[in-house]
Amino acid sequence: MKEFLGKDMRLTNQRRIILEELQSVSTHPTADEVYGLVRQKMPRISLGTVYRNLEVLSSLGLVRKLENAAGQKRFDGDTSPHHHIRCEVCGKVGDIYDAPDISGIEKGLHSDFQVTGFILEFSGICPHCQARQQPEQ
Repeated sequence: MKEFLGKDMRLTNQRRIILEELQSVSTHPTADEVYGLVRQKMPRISLGTVYRNLEVLSSLGLVRKLENAAGQKRFDGDTSPHHHIRCEVCGKVGDIYDAPDISGIEKGLHSDFQVTGFILEFSGICPHCQARQQPEQ
């Protein structure tokens, strides 16, 4: 018997492998990168299938979809509470787990919108890019 994720939504073998592969890395891969990982176990899977299933897993809250202003979506298999930091040079995304608690921050906003959530992403320069920017001595 298949495990159900929600109303009429099964954890198919494809979804299970996509989820496992995404949870096995901490690199916040793009859909194309997830496709490359999954193809090692399922060589006949299509890129479209990976894209659709990432969207399903995201909508069910089993993975996090990270979108930036440049339009490149990345996916995170870690759904625990944490924030992200993106390198301004290479685009690498890292995790921040020890940020100060900002729950309730929306209470200080003055807007006619009903706030349903927020996404906080820090930006900076990763250690690899910092080392590349150091002048040679």
